[in-house]
Amino acid sequence: MAKGRIAPSRRRIGDASASPSSQLRRMIVHVVDGTYELYRHFYGLRRFTKGKDRPFGAVIGVLQTVLQMLEQGATHIGVATDHVIESFRNELWPGYKTGEGIEPALFAQFDPLEKALAAMGVAVWPMVELEADDALASAARIASEDSSVEKVCIWTVDKDLAQCVRGDRVVQMDRRANAMIDAEAVRRKFGVEPALIPDFLALVGDAADGYPGIPGIGRVTAAQLLNRHGSIERFPPALLGERRDLALLFKNLATLRTDAPLFRKVEELRWRGPARGFAAWTKRMDAPRLLERCLKLQRPEPG
Repeated sequence: MAKGRIAPSRRRIGDASASPSSQLRRMIVHVVDGTYELYRHFYGLRRFTKGKDRPFGAVIGVLQTVLQMLEQGATHIGVATDHVIESFRNELWPGYKTGEGIEPALFAQFDPLEKALAAMGVAVWPMVELEADDALASAARIASEDSSVEKVCIWTVDKDLAQCVRGDRVVQMDRRANAMIDAEAVRRKFGVEPALIPDFLALVGDAADGYPGIPGIGRVTAAQLLNRHGSIERFPPALLGERRDLALLFKNLATLRTDAPLFRKVEELRWRGPARGFAAWTKRMDAPRLLERCLKLQRPEPG
């Protein structure tokens, strides 16, 4: 299994108002797809800037999103990013997604996002050999193994991450729909258990990632086959015939790695305020309000 290399970088959501003992029992860990958020803010701003991209516009948007989570009570947050788009999967399948076609104005904000988040005091995982999705899966696995964690929220709409959902303890958060996706929601959406999502995607394909799936097998058929036989490895040999190896290759592409060495203890994800360098970043981005909001969060509430 490929190991991930990390590029150098340095109250309602989380119930921060609770007592220390209550926080220990009710710790909620949030892991955020930073690359998705960067894309979302970049193209969202375009509706208002008429094509004149601000150098740090999308970066500011992501920082505001994370700050809003902290203001709403989140205490433990980590952000995963694609430091580069290509990963080990490109060596397995020539059609896998690449960085080709990314707009220069967007790509130019990849590195500043990682540095600005780190300066803001947020745990950041810039991935090189693995992808941001693998980092999210790894973080969710590490956090879920901590008995003091009540829930792990994975903030992304990427269908790949549905495989990481476990009951209502490890869930996906769909910001666009303002919805929480637990295991039952995964079953309703895809027709299979979360653990079978890699098999499901292998059969139906994933256009966003660049692999086509198995011709002639759609979503309904895929769900029926998986519910009847289990994983692809358990399919009767004649069912896929010569296409079995291809299906297993696609399953390998769809299977998120969970062994990236991101952190050892969940407490490493606790936000403790910005570093001194964050003031320089807010000045560079012409976003002084970000620093004001961070400093306000550090101040103890009256009473």
